[in-house]
Amino acid sequence: MKVLIMGCSRVGAAVAEALDAEGHEVTILDRNARAFRKLSDSFSGERLIGNGMDTRALERAGIQRADAFFAVTQGDNRNYFSSQLARELYHVPRVLCRTYDPQREEIFRELGIETYSPTRQGSEAMLKMFHAKKSKDD
Repeated sequence: MKVLIMGCSRVGAAVAEALDAEGHEVTILDRNARAFRKLSDSFSGERLIGNGMDTRALERAGIQRADAFFAVTQGDNRNYFSSQLARELYHVPRVLCRTYDPQREEIFRELGIETYSPTRQGSEAMLKMFHAKKSKDD
C-alpha cells in the first residue's frame, strides 16, 4: 500500500516507521529537513521536504497514487486543509487527520474525514484513571 504522511512529528515518524516495517511504500513530507532526524536509520521510505498544503509538493510526493494519507502536523487547520485536498482533489481512499481541538474533530468527522484527537482521548484516559483510583479508595 502506498502511504503519504504529512508531518514528521513524533507521531508521524512512529507511524511511518511502523508502516515501513510492515512493508508499505511510505513517503513522509515535512517543511523542515531537521524533522527527519526523528526517523531511525532502518526507515527505508522516502523523505521529502515540502508543504502539504501545496499541490505541487503533494504531487511530488506521489499523492496521485496514494492509498492512504495521514495529516499529523502540529496545526489543525493545515491538517484539515491537506486532508480535504487528499480526499476531494486526489480521491485518496483513506484520509486520516489529527486534530488537537475536540470540537474541530467532530466537525471534520462530519465532513467525512477520519479524525483522531489526542486532547479528547488524553482527557478521557486521565478521567478514567482518576475514577478508577477513586473507586478503589471507596
